[in-house]
Amino acid sequence: MADEIMFFELNTGAKMPSVGLGTWQAEPGVVGAAVEAAVKIGYRHVDCAKAYNNEKEIGAVLKKLFDDGAVKREDLFITSKLRSNENYPEDVSEALEGTLRDLQLNYIDLYLIHWPLRRKKGTVEFAPENLELPDTPGTWRVMEALYDSGKARAIGVSNFSSKKMGDLLEVARIPPAVNQVECHPSWQQAKLRAFCQSNGVHLSGYSPLGSPGTTWLKSDVLKNPILNMVANKLGKTPAQVALRWGLQMGHSVLPKSTNEARIKENFDVFGWSIPEDLFAKFSEIEQARLLKGTAFVHETLGAYKSIEELWDGEI
Repeated sequence: MADEIMFFELNTGAKMPSVGLGTWQAEPGVVGAAVEAAVKIGYRHVDCAKAYNNEKEIGAVLKKLFDDGAVKREDLFITSKLRSNENYPEDVSEALEGTLRDLQLNYIDLYLIHWPLRRKKGTVEFAPENLELPDTPGTWRVMEALYDSGKARAIGVSNFSSKKMGDLLEVARIPPAVNQVECHPSWQQAKLRAFCQSNGVHLSGYSPLGSPGTTWLKSDVLKNPILNMVANKLGKTPAQVALRWGLQMGHSVLPKSTNEARIKENFDVFGWSIPEDLFAKFSEIEQARLLKGTAFVHETLGAYKSIEELWDGEI
């Protein structure tokens, strides 16, 4: 695996850059500079979402990069996601139009259903009692029409369990190209990974470093002793080893940072590999999902009664 893993081919034939810049929790005022720095460093994939509330700033920077000739539109892979309050078949097309306006683009490379739930119409607060199960088949039919139109070059989902993926595949005319989920050495998604591989769906890993910047989350992923042992032996940082592990497992990684030095460090994962003997050690790491989705769950109200139900037992 010493060869550079620069792209993964999707079931559409499109080539998805294997490392993307995550923009969740990248604050307005700094996210634009992070995107500009990343593109100039060599990133060709930016992972966005309407729910992150920063797509307008990203769009302004993308336009500047195109106008300045720093990069061509066709050389960038831009992902965005359908927000839960717009996860209604009748709202999907306008939701994408809004994202395209904000990002100042004519098409999106990958458009994902962000979560397998939706916010009830007429509600403002994102609270469990305001959430309900979506009409995923209906939403997906509109996603397929957007794919047909060329406005979304690939379509997929995010935060879908194996069961929810299976249910969608049964009704999909165009199968999802990607399932973007939490994935890192401490949450390796073995069952979901096998399911996606057997169905030709690319698994893309968000929070590949365990989301260390998330203050309300106690994440020790980068402190894991096995990860640090491998990093010490290879002369790499724990973050670089975590990302390289993901690439060698066969999924894309979406590290978020607004620090230019770390953005650069996170891209230095090509041209070297984790040797087989050290790679095997990752199977010994204790597994635990970090982003459980507890804010979406209520025992009597809302879409899902428990975390087990939200993830269909994959917890």
